[in-house]
Amino acid sequence: MATSIVPYRTQPVGRERHMFSTSDDTAMLRQVQATHAPDGREFNVKPLLYIIEDIFQRAAPSFPGFIQETQAQLDVLDDKAFQSGFFDMLDLLSSTINRISCEISCKCSGGGDAHATTLGIFNIVTSYSWDSKVVLALAAFALNYGEFWVVAQLFPVNPLAKSVALLKQLPEILERADTLKPRFETLGNLIKAMLDLTKCIVEVKELPSDYITPDTPEMAAVTAHIPTAVYWIIRSIVACAGQILGLIGMGHEYIISTTETWELSSLAHKINSIYNHLLQQLKLCHQLIEEKRQIESYQALVRLMETIHIDNMKVLNRLLIHTKDDQLPLVECPTKRKVSIDVLRRKSVLLLVSDLDVSNEELFLLDQMYRESRQLSSRTESQYEVVWLPIVDRSTPWTAAKEGKFEALQYMMPWFSVHHPSAIDPAVIRYAKEKWDFRKKPILVVLDPQGRVVNQNALHMMWIWGSVAFPFSVAREEALWKEETWRIDLLADSVDPVIPTWIMEQKHICLYGGEDLEWVRKFTALMGAVARAAGIALEMLYVGKSNPKEKARRIISTISVEKLSHTLPDPTLIWFFWVRLESMWHSKMKFGTKVQQDPIMQEIVTMLSFDGSDQGWAVISRGPHMAKAKDETILKCLTEYTTWEPNVREKSFVVAMNDYLNENRTPYHCNRLILPGEAGRIPEKVVCAECGRRMEEFIMYRCCAD
Repeated sequence: MATSIVPYRTQPVGRERHMFSTSDDTAMLRQVQATHAPDGREFNVKPLLYIIEDIFQRAAPSFPGFIQETQAQLDVLDDKAFQSGFFDMLDLLSSTINRISCEISCKCSGGGDAHATTLGIFNIVTSYSWDSKVVLALAAFALNYGEFWVVAQLFPVNPLAKSVALLKQLPEILERADTLKPRFETLGNLIKAMLDLTKCIVEVKELPSDYITPDTPEMAAVTAHIPTAVYWIIRSIVACAGQILGLIGMGHEYIISTTETWELSSLAHKINSIYNHLLQQLKLCHQLIEEKRQIESYQALVRLMETIHIDNMKVLNRLLIHTKDDQLPLVECPTKRKVSIDVLRRKSVLLLVSDLDVSNEELFLLDQMYRESRQLSSRTESQYEVVWLPIVDRSTPWTAAKEGKFEALQYMMPWFSVHHPSAIDPAVIRYAKEKWDFRKKPILVVLDPQGRVVNQNALHMMWIWGSVAFPFSVAREEALWKEETWRIDLLADSVDPVIPTWIMEQKHICLYGGEDLEWVRKFTALMGAVARAAGIALEMLYVGKSNPKEKARRIISTISVEKLSHTLPDPTLIWFFWVRLESMWHSKMKFGTKVQQDPIMQEIVTMLSFDGSDQGWAVISRGPHMAKAKDETILKCLTEYTTWEPNVREKSFVVAMNDYLNENRTPYHCNRLILPGEAGRIPEKVVCAECGRRMEEFIMYRCCAD
């Protein structure tokens, strides 16, 4: 009768439990540190670690419930491992790996003390760094583990493997696969935990010293745990090896012990706890490194933008290409075709910087202006390209809804776009916010053909003058203002195509607004009657209020039905009328213009105060002359037409009206001016355009949604 053999176990469980306490960890750490005497030898552990991982993946038991890697995944490991110099390195390390393998086989087969065996392995790798120690020990175990499973997997088809397997009694063991499954699952969990923790240790070693040094608190915190982590990995290797060796030669006599499974599970728990703690510390290190890299990247970008270049390629490369692999960073929005930045070479480039909340009105009008400039490609004004830089809040998750919104905006654009918001370098985002004052509203940054920023926001001059403002530089903007006077052409000729025709026909033009329908009816009736009495050709156009809502749309409908006057055919054009005025304000403020010292600025403020009021208002113009008034003032002026009618023949209609309004100006008024907010552009002092006194300052937050 065969003698029953009890398989190897490292130690009785009661003696093992004390090793899992924190106090004994301290004693263990002193013993481990005493074996650590690195002599400076270093080697790249990554290729060896890839081979180890490859062995564990290929050796995974093919029992039901075990998941093996695909061949494609395993081939990737081959590519990573067999790098230049790998075999030379292996020649140098093979002796050490074999010594550890022998140490594991001998000590575990003889039922030795697990802690003593672990320290014995530490003594073999005494001259290596911590990451090298653990990888070498793991390689030795992978050697034993791999040999076991090579025989187990090949014995059904290979005669040599079959003979070896018979001596090891593997067929009998594998016949009881269902019984052994929990054991192998627990063993697999521990091996995975050891691999994860080893990779974490290697990652710590590879942290770039240029950005984080050993004395950095974050680095010191993570390296303090490395010796303990290495000890418990090697200690787990000893336990795993004991389990594998315990199977060999036992055959039917092998006893399935729940205490041994408990030991492996406890070690896996210990390893995972260390791993989770180390991973959190490692994340802090990566955050610090990323912060330093971003600072360095930002400073490099600042220097680049301040440098003179022969063309715009270096600047565009830095602004539009986040990684070297991304050689086609742009998308031609209409076709979705990816293109290189060469399409922008030596051209003026307008960077449309915005988030995903660009209004349809802004896109519609920019689209119209862009397409107009393309109609005659030989014109100077067409020698520019637009590129959309979508900047999003990266502190919130990127969702399918955001992706859909991004794609919808791209679809509406006729120009180029960065292919995805995630492709924009964080340093570029910071630069846009700090140097170009990008907050939330879209801006149009102009780069000349040499890549110099010639205007941090040309959107305002684009609204005011369109493509005539080419090349959209600050110098061009200043020159255009020097040529301007306050006239109906500046105020409204680009809003409706019919206005230039009225100007050419030398008609009197009346622009009016407000949201009081009864006032509109009364004003248009009086204005029409006075025009007939004065014998002047008059055209009236309703321009409503900024942010036209449903009420304004109803008024427009009524005006059209009752034929009270002309109206703008699209609410977008009403928005455009007022946004041009806001743009005039911003553009003038860019040059430090003061209201009280600039006639055009005074007129802009007056018009904006009309929009800030709930009352009706009107502007009447012909040639260089313009008269304007609000609500009851203009109605009273028209009602008393007979009192100033004699001056019409002598001075002209508009001049006579202006004289009457100036002579009958009431000292009592309440003008409300709502200035469009923009970072750094709101003056400390604003005076009333009507009386010159300083206006009181209030803060208003507005959300206008239909």
